[in-house]
Amino acid sequence: MAGEAALEPHLPTVLVLAGHDPTGGAGLVADAEAVAAAGGWALTVPTALTVQSCRDVAAMVPADPALMRQSVAALDEFAVAAIKVGLVADLATLDAVTDILGRFPGVPVVADPVLRAGGGRELSTIELVDAYRERLLPRVDILTPNRGELARLSPGLEEDTERAVALMQLGCQGVLVTATDDPVPGTPQGRVAHTLHTPDQSRQWSWPRLDGRFHGSGCTLASCLAARLAAGESLVAACEQAQAFTWEALAHGWRPGQAQRLPRRLWRLPGLSPHATPASR
Repeated sequence: MAGEAALEPHLPTVLVLAGHDPTGGAGLVADAEAVAAAGGWALTVPTALTVQSCRDVAAMVPADPALMRQSVAALDEFAVAAIKVGLVADLATLDAVTDILGRFPGVPVVADPVLRAGGGRELSTIELVDAYRERLLPRVDILTPNRGELARLSPGLEEDTERAVALMQLGCQGVLVTATDDPVPGTPQGRVAHTLHTPDQSRQWSWPRLDGRFHGSGCTLASCLAARLAAGESLVAACEQAQAFTWEALAHGWRPGQAQRLPRRLWRLPGLSPHATPASR
């Protein structure tokens, strides 16, 4: 009925292009949970299937690029308000991703460059990294690499700021560099610093360091960030909210075995009520 339709809530919709992780710690499951917890609705299109545990990735099979394109074309009843790109498995799926992004001009794109599994397995090649830089970065509004990924995407440069500027010169609009595993020099003991670089500013947040190693923190951060952008938040506000949500998900995470801990993104709904307060500078 028309009256019932008028009462339907508006859910900011995020199109997620990422790999499937059967553990649920990372990949499409993590993305969908983070988007939902941040108040959005996730449309999930796989870029790859993986065989993995909480320790490492054992195998990866790229998705059918034609099926990726068809899947997105079938979702025309949804008003996509943001796009999150995760694992890009090979050059053919990269072509599909860039084609899909071309269907949504003006929609903010958040890219989490998944280049290596937490257990150490390589998920990319030199050729694919070069193509990612040349063909995907010009379409990205905010890139969310860790410091290792930032270095791989900007070879030959030594400082994080120089590296971020180099990526923005390729067309990327902003870079949020996370430093959970590789601390920023000068960071106080027991703190983790994440830094946002844009053409207009550089801003850093400092968070209490949590014990243990985690699987899926990058997916959680990027997807929550995409959901907040889809809801109309400014970039700085969305970055801060995504960090707060990710910190909470990690703080409430669980360790099913003896390997990495998994974020619990749905530990409480709604999900943007951080226990920790960042120190911003």
